[in-house]
Amino acid sequence: MDPVTDRINRTIATEIGARADQVSAAVGLLDGGATVPFVARYRKEVTGGLDDTQLRNLNDRLTYLRELEKRRAAIASSITEQGKMTDALTRAIAGADTKATLEDLYLPFKPKRRTKAMIARENGLEPLLRAIVADRSLDPTATAQGYVSEEVLTAKDALSGARDILIEELAEDAALLGRLRQIMQEEAEITAKVIAGKEDAGAKFSDYFDHRESWARIPSHRALAILRASKEEIVTVDISPDPEVVLPRILDVIDSRIGIKGQAPGDIWLRDAVTWAWKVKLSLTMFMDLMGDLRKRAHDAAIDVFARNLRDLLLAAPAGAKRTLGLDPGIRTGCKIAVVDETGKLLDTATIYPFQPRNDLRGASATLADLIQRHGVGLVAIGNGTASRESERMVDDVIKALPAGPKPSKVIVSEAGASVYSASELAAKEFPDLDVSIRGAVSIARRLQDPLAELVKIAPEAIGVGQYQHDVDQRRLAQSLDAVVEDAVNAVGVDLNMASAPLLARVAGVGPTLAQAIVSHRDMNGAFASRKALLKVGGLGPKAFEQCAGFLRVRDGSEPLDASSVHPEAYGVARRIVQACGRDLRAIMGDAAALSGLTAEQFVDDTFGLPTVRDILAELEKPGRDPRPDFKTATFADGINSITDLKPGMSLEGTVTNVAAFGAFVDIGVHQDGLVHVSQLADKFIKDPHEVVKAGDVVRVRVTEVDVPRKRIGLTMRKDNAGTPDTPTQSKAGRPERGGARPAKQTAPVADTGNSAMAQALAAAMKGKS
Repeated sequence: MDPVTDRINRTIATEIGARADQVSAAVGLLDGGATVPFVARYRKEVTGGLDDTQLRNLNDRLTYLRELEKRRAAIASSITEQGKMTDALTRAIAGADTKATLEDLYLPFKPKRRTKAMIARENGLEPLLRAIVADRSLDPTATAQGYVSEEVLTAKDALSGARDILIEELAEDAALLGRLRQIMQEEAEITAKVIAGKEDAGAKFSDYFDHRESWARIPSHRALAILRASKEEIVTVDISPDPEVVLPRILDVIDSRIGIKGQAPGDIWLRDAVTWAWKVKLSLTMFMDLMGDLRKRAHDAAIDVFARNLRDLLLAAPAGAKRTLGLDPGIRTGCKIAVVDETGKLLDTATIYPFQPRNDLRGASATLADLIQRHGVGLVAIGNGTASRESERMVDDVIKALPAGPKPSKVIVSEAGASVYSASELAAKEFPDLDVSIRGAVSIARRLQDPLAELVKIAPEAIGVGQYQHDVDQRRLAQSLDAVVEDAVNAVGVDLNMASAPLLARVAGVGPTLAQAIVSHRDMNGAFASRKALLKVGGLGPKAFEQCAGFLRVRDGSEPLDASSVHPEAYGVARRIVQACGRDLRAIMGDAAALSGLTAEQFVDDTFGLPTVRDILAELEKPGRDPRPDFKTATFADGINSITDLKPGMSLEGTVTNVAAFGAFVDIGVHQDGLVHVSQLADKFIKDPHEVVKAGDVVRVRVTEVDVPRKRIGLTMRKDNAGTPDTPTQSKAGRPERGGARPAKQTAPVADTGNSAMAQALAAAMKGKS
């Protein structure tokens, strides 16, 4: 292994809490074309049990560190070609652990356009600077008289040129820049000031009109709100040190770098030059560096929030294979209805007009009752958009009026992204003759049956569980969300004979082209009898089969193990386990008692180690087990249909729709999500809302605040009626002792989540609680 590869492996190992040999093995697999889900599930012996989270982090860092090494080599080569490489510089370049540090080292040698310092050197002014630095007792002005020429007209011009040289040298001093950056990262404050005349236009950003807090400790949602306000030209933003405390310290650091100690004429001139250097050059450099770091930090946090929410939503409990009626509520244009069978196949459609202007409640109810009875509907999925509560009441009345016997259950379902799917090319291909609005009802019905199978058809960004999703790096967001979808799909597994092309495309090793080829083969030749039959699909070779086979399920096929997550390469081990029980394979699968007397160690061999054997035993006990929770849904309170029906103190049940850094949004059935601030999630201090809730959770909340004009609903999950628990105490200076904003100016987040109800609630996060 070459030194560069070894360095990368050791760095990643430290960061993900693994050994260098584990990282090396994982890198070898990934470089060889293996996917993260496959490596995490089926190559545990090779990687020492690295999980999918570690492998995702490894993959991301591997890309960064390889780019870093490539840049390191390029910089070293450039400096060497210039004939300026030294032993000390070689060691510094080799020891640089970030791209920023590397670029600091390269600054003095980087080809640049003609600068003021270059012109000053051409005019012979560098010796003047060296003379002042060498002998501080010299009078700089008198000394500068000796450098007056046709190009340099006065002593003042000469000193200005010498100062330009000094400024450039300081701005290219890697050690100095590193020290200044460290001080700024520890001590700088970010400030926002409203631009005169923009108060009305930027009213939603009013809490940032005069805002100051620590750069290091500002939460991502406040940073993103300030950045958006700046982008919309509502506020100006600065990142700078405290002028009374930190700035003198910074100037002292620069002074000491060039040895300024006393009050000799040269010292005074140099000190003035240093102050000027900070003002015109170094402070701007630090501002740009810290602004970039802040933006990346805030983006990373927002992307992480989106990814966690998306994972929770994708892995939400499926209602199961039941005939389902999807109802997309509407008023003027009517309610669109679609009935699908147990597999999601469309059976029937209708449009009803129970509300204004037609008010055909009787006809609508009759149509609903007929569809439910005729198709044996077991579930009614009602979209949570406009008129959802009114539609829910209508469905309730229809169900109550049905003849004796089994009656369907009704569930309120999130519509987020349904309209995106309806207008997509995929929906047009699936339902070319179906109205766009009816397609939305199909999506609502299917996402109740199996959220994962339906939501993979929608671009993750359109599902609406993000925080400031339109402000962050879109390429990185897409990469992160794609990884979440891939991990979720492979964690659950996919029915080979039922899955749509979009769902198959997310299986490890498949992708869109092979997914379509699998569906086309299935349509032409009928259901796959076994996993092995996949090899008959054109373009699907041994490598793709190795990656995808374990994640695909064939129910009631010729090979019982095809319905499990046991990989075909390990069928031999599974059969040895079955033989040890003395029973038939089909009889043993799912019989935990029959397997209880066996130990994994009995079946370890040279190819399959203890982790794989344990996984096989667990799978034989519960074949094809679904990691998703059991299905349950919130029951909205009768008579509470709009925000005007809410009163402080009401106890209600709701569903968590989104989790942000500052709290959770809960749908309580009034067309407007309420906010449970992080301080109201539990009776103890909670730093991260995900410690308590996740998207899709059914929770009990109490109303604390209702602001009808601004559509604000404050909720709490605390049981004690007290104020904010365990909040950071305030120091005498008025700053939070554990960081954060000055108490006089705390902020309400402003968001763009892709979901209008969430966006309004997010924009209305209560002042003083963020």
